Amino acid sequence: MSGNQNYINHVALVLDASSSMSHLNGKVVEVADQQIAYLARRSKELDQETRVTVYVFADKVDCVIYDKDVLRMPSLKQLYRVGGMTALLAATLKSQRELAQTAQLYGDHSFLTFVLTDGQENASHRCPDAPAREPRELVQSVAKMVETQEDNWTLAVLVPDQMGKREAMQCGFPKDNIAIWDATSTQGLEEAGQVIQQATEKFMVGRTQGIRGSRAVFSTGADTVNKDTIKAAGLTPVNPSEYQLIPVAREAAIRDWVIECGHTYRTGCAFYQLSKSEKIQARKQIAVLEKKTDRVYTGPEARSVLGLPDTEIRVKPDHNDDFTIFVQSTSVNRKLVPHTRLLLMS
Repeated sequence: MSGNQNYINHVALVLDASSSMSHLNGKVVEVADQQIAYLARRSKELDQETRVTVYVFADKVDCVIYDKDVLRMPSLKQLYRVGGMTALLAATLKSQRELAQTAQLYGDHSFLTFVLTDGQENASHRCPDAPAREPRELVQSVAKMVETQEDNWTLAVLVPDQMGKREAMQCGFPKDNIAIWDATSTQGLEEAGQVIQQATEKFMVGRTQGIRGSRAVFSTGADTVNKDTIKAAGLTPVNPSEYQLIPVAREAAIRDWVIECGHTYRTGCAFYQLSKSEKIQARKQIAVLEKKTDRVYTGPEARSVLGLPDTEIRVKPDHNDDFTIFVQSTSVNRKLVPHTRLLLMS
């Protein structure tokens, strides 16, 4: 790609507007509007052009906004209306088919689609937008489409439960591009919005590193860390004389343990090993430890390797054979977990 070509992101939201979504009606608009405001801000900061498309679907699939500059987007308030069944597969197929007709001349174009549904497919077979009438043929159509998409296409879906996840996998959605959300409450939708935002952040930061698409857009935490992502983020190891790794022998408050091990405690100098799913605030530093060598990487880029946006976000530890995540503690009473390690920065 020649240096003067700009990054152009085509981000689509494909939103379930079936009757069962009516209790979340206002919240859908709020979360979608927040996502668009976030995209607008990050597009300016990262100097990427972002164009937004919105589909709403129930018995049929409507494109209410097509490839519009994110800086000129209206609120979805007038555009999201609830009522009908769930033509999930027809909506997925139509959105990808129509977006594929977008011109990709000049520039580095990338397509990112989030499908959000609170239920099972039950209406595509009689939807005018579906290419087939048989449910099995519809599933095969989606699977074939996902399989043949170019490497600059990312298709992700948020489903309400394990059954929805199984169905999405049958349709060929990559397993790390499927997230489960709690469709019973506005709180659940709020959290789904955070998950989408986190995935978008990872996608946009990845774009600056030459990554054009992702089959693991929802994976956050240790499983996103490897030699390549560390290199791409420009992380350099901390000088070994500037930190120590201290084994944690029993449950103890972080300050007490540091002092007991003969060190001085300063707020912010101690990092605990991430061992359970928890919320990490925007200002918390992250350190990544390479298990084989005990090399430590830290700095603002460490957050971007994990796909962490500059807002509070829930992160799960995930299993990773090569790397461990450490989180800065700003509390003196943080309980340390036995058989983990503590990272002390000098």
